[in-house]
Amino acid sequence: MKQLSLALAVLTLAAPMALAQTDHSTMDHSGMDHSTMTDEQLAGMVHTSAVVNSLGDGTANITHGPIPEIGWPAMTMDLAVMPDAPMTGDIKPGDAVSLMLIKGDDGMFAIGAMMPE
Repeated sequence: MKQLSLALAVLTLAAPMALAQTDHSTMDHSGMDHSTMTDEQLAGMVHTSAVVNSLGDGTANITHGPIPEIGWPAMTMDLAVMPDAPMTGDIKPGDAVSLMLIKGDDGMFAIGAMMPE
């Protein structure tokens, strides 16, 4: 119980710092096309910055900072890339990118678009 209380206290103190570190107002999303998205996709859409670690067949391993809109801390993770996701430019491992994450019907997020920063 003592460890749980300590963990909750750390998370409570860390949350404001995580929120303060994410500033999406300076990101350029003008190259991302939202015109084909459904209302449900638009409602669950989030933009974030990330670094591409690797690209696979239908997946990308990325490292991103906190994404407070969906309650995610900074992490490295594999994300599915939607089959019709536009990827502008020649994106390769090590590149900083802007991502458009779309929440699917299953509640999971996938990359709906990726462009170099």
